Amino acid sequence: MLDGLVISIDAMGGDEAPDIVIHGIEYFLKHTGKGRHARFIIHGDEAQLLPLLAKTPKTRARSEIYHTESVIAMDAKPATAMRRGKGTSMWNAIESVKTGEAKVAVSAGNTGALMAMSKLLLRMKKGVQRPAIAARWPHQEGFGVVLDVGANLECDANQLREFAVLGEAYYRALYKKKKPSIGLLNVGTESLKGNATIQAAHDSLSCSELGLNYIGFVEGNDISMGDVDVIVTDGFTGNIALKTGEGTAQLLGMFIKGALNDNFLSKIASIVNLPALRRMKKRMDPRLGNGGLFLGLNGIVIKSHGGTDAVGYASALNVAIEMADSNFLEEIERTLDALHDEDDNVEIHIP
Repeated sequence: MLDGLVISIDAMGGDEAPDIVIHGIEYFLKHTGKGRHARFIIHGDEAQLLPLLAKTPKTRARSEIYHTESVIAMDAKPATAMRRGKGTSMWNAIESVKTGEAKVAVSAGNTGALMAMSKLLLRMKKGVQRPAIAARWPHQEGFGVVLDVGANLECDANQLREFAVLGEAYYRALYKKKKPSIGLLNVGTESLKGNATIQAAHDSLSCSELGLNYIGFVEGNDISMGDVDVIVTDGFTGNIALKTGEGTAQLLGMFIKGALNDNFLSKIASIVNLPALRRMKKRMDPRLGNGGLFLGLNGIVIKSHGGTDAVGYASALNVAIEMADSNFLEEIERTLDALHDEDDNVEIHIP
């Protein structure tokens, strides 16, 4: 039996699994996870995992393999994955959280399948309609949190209100800030902007007595400017914003690289400014924001980007260890109870 903070790993989920998964754990233990008392249950094909563990001594010393040859394909539909899911590396990784063997599960596998299995095995928190995916977003003062980024393409006002509560608790647990600010993403900050759902969610959050630091409507540029900690939106809008931000960061990187290699003088300038350029590259690196949390479940599940590398996977593990080492689930329950107690006194009118 493993001791310490145990993380359950779906080793076979991801575009380059299990190689990236194992090397990601090794990178984590050598860098951000250095000194953390973390251990890993690795679910996957032992024949593929043992050669990788032979080359990653830190991971080998902190891990135990739970063998399974069954895998959920990255392109499998959620319904198909559910029918064939039991006994797969993804299913077993989540089940380890359900049984209490592990504090948190991490997978870079099929998002739809992971969400469906997580809901089935862990169930929803009392009163939560549907889970949301919360993503970290780099901005000028560190990281913000945006939710939902894909789990719920359409949301009503009550769901957006729940997302605000869930996102606020997540931010407090991850970044240790007592009163993170919350904004509702809209097409403008004026009070009359937005559709009926956005207006209803805004009204309920504005008159809430939960003690949330709700600052009102925010616009898309506020996501990156660092003026707000938690930005709430529906999954359709959030996912487009997330992918747009990732693409913009990659494009800027290409522009900068091209400009610095344009001629001899620019190459000399890039050598002189190399330390500053490395700092800027790190600030813009989307891998460092990898790791989305499924909010609203009776357990902690982290979704890593399927196409990430070892550095990105290590970032997802960093989120996992912070959540495992916090009172996040208890804080969520306390805040949700207060939210639902308030429901009888808050009327949300949706035309």
